[in-house]
Amino acid sequence: MTAVAVVFLFPVYALITLSMKNPRQVADSPLAPPLPPTLANFGDAWSSASLGPALVNSAVITAVSLLLLIVLGSTGAYYLARRARGLGYGMYVLFLLGIVLPFQLGMIPLYKLVDGLGWLGTYQGMVLFYTGIQLPFTVFLYTGFIRALPPDYAQAALIDGCDHRQAFTRVVFPLLRPITGTVIILNAVFIWNDFFTPLLYLGGSGKETVPVGVFSFVGQYVSDYGLVFAGLVLAALPILLVFLLLQRYVIKGFAGGLKG
Repeated sequence: MTAVAVVFLFPVYALITLSMKNPRQVADSPLAPPLPPTLANFGDAWSSASLGPALVNSAVITAVSLLLLIVLGSTGAYYLARRARGLGYGMYVLFLLGIVLPFQLGMIPLYKLVDGLGWLGTYQGMVLFYTGIQLPFTVFLYTGFIRALPPDYAQAALIDGCDHRQAFTRVVFPLLRPITGTVIILNAVFIWNDFFTPLLYLGGSGKETVPVGVFSFVGQYVSDYGLVFAGLVLAALPILLVFLLLQRYVIKGFAGGLKG
């Protein structure tokens, strides 16, 4: 396990080491510890790559998409999990097909749809795309977890006078905290790191996300590796912090779903 950890951590070490070196240090000893380290690359990368606006764009798109995925995915999965036959089962199969079929098959119709709505180069176009693409996977995760929960909690709330909406929001949804953490991490990583879709839908709009901004930045400063790697560190840092904060929910969410 130590050897495997070293293999996986080596790219992280190289990324951080190169980001703290000047061009001369990179040319002389690229993988040696930075002596002395410099933080000037981070300030230069922040200003040169316009990472500030790109981070705001990525944060807005990711946050709104996650909110819609959690609301729609959890409520839809609650219905599907409690209706194992008939319409509920048929709808669940359709959601599973959404996972199996690659979204690249519908890129042209989706692009025409967003263009027809006048949402190219806008936040709402990207939010619509990510919500639709990731909703089947989100429903799949929530459904497996809800099926593992005893239905007695919601039934007791209904007996006490709650309607189905109140029973879900006040009783069932708080119990979904582990799988919600899993949903947030997996979807956030996909949305934050996606490059092709923002390049296609947001290119030239001034609302490009972090991967598109870093791509343009790398192409401009490809010879200055310290600056490039500093930009990569800044781009990866927000989603890394989210992962570290919510990582304990990932295993809990999968384990709860597998029990069902």
